[in-house]
Amino acid sequence: MAVRTASLLGAGADAEDVVQESFVKAYAGLSRFREGAPFRPWLLQIVANETRNLHRSAGRRGARERAAWARTEPLLATAEHDDPALAALSTERRAELVRAMARLSSAQRQVVTCRYLLDLDEAETAVVLGWPRGTVKSRLHRALRRLSDVLTQPGEPTGAGDRANLADGKQVERGV
Repeated sequence: MAVRTASLLGAGADAEDVVQESFVKAYAGLSRFREGAPFRPWLLQIVANETRNLHRSAGRRGARERAAWARTEPLLATAEHDDPALAALSTERRAELVRAMARLSSAQRQVVTCRYLLDLDEAETAVVLGWPRGTVKSRLHRALRRLSDVLTQPGEPTGAGDRANLADGKQVERGV
């Protein structure tokens, strides 16, 4: 009944986690349970509250991730070069890449950042992110494909007509 309640109230795949947390809170709050009152509505109220907490925390988590990206984006867009022409071109390409990365999901940004910006190998990336190595490979593959799609979309500014191929570091001519 508790799992069904959590699912129907919007917990989705997290319904069992919500119910487990609800049981822990119900146990801790047994001293506040009124003797003679029906137990089921009291427990289901805790389940409903935990489901609402899940939704609120997801919103706050998303806002935190967006704020963290907003602080990180300028750091990624800056570059230091001796040659002003190279610096301008590099800054433009970097800005293009940063704009494209902003369109990735949080998980995709994390895996690309670890592999290519922090220069970690797959095993190190898996440890840092707490993911299995296969998950790192599949998410990295999808992220690079998404970056490629974003960088080659018609009508999008792409710098000097070419883009960086993140998979092997070579320049690839843009086919427009």
